[in-house]
Amino acid sequence: MKIRLELTVNEETREVLVAPHKTLLEVLREDLGLTGTKHGCELGECGTCTVLVDGAPVLSCLALPAELQGRAIATVEGMAGGGQLHPLQQAFAELGAAQCGYCTPGVLLTAQSLLSERPTPTREEIREALAGNLCRCTGYTKILDAVELASLRMAEVAR
Repeated sequence: MKIRLELTVNEETREVLVAPHKTLLEVLREDLGLTGTKHGCELGECGTCTVLVDGAPVLSCLALPAELQGRAIATVEGMAGGGQLHPLQQAFAELGAAQCGYCTPGVLLTAQSLLSERPTPTREEIREALAGNLCRCTGYTKILDAVELASLRMAEVAR
């Protein structure tokens, strides 16, 4: 048995026919072709599958899409706009904050949510916000530096 869902993903309404037990992670990757969201632990422990739902970080491996109809879902594919990288993406690239890149989509989206709530967070606030996003390649310093740089740049633009 499959159910028909209408999901708003990256500001676009998408209709899918899926098994009711499929997670949002599976629907995004397998049914919508949005492979930026990564499979990690599939237990809600690593943050690799983080997406934004109504602007807040959500672990897509634990979310059922049937419960998200009518809500705004954002994936890493929706971050860049008009051919321009999001300031977070730009800072990550410039500072080498992404190594293998596997955790990067979840980290970027979590940081985007943080900066929308707290445009100029302290380093400790950045650490706290990203605590659920595990990275096996870095010591996190470049990631923290990149979020701080993006925050500064976004604050300059807002002035």
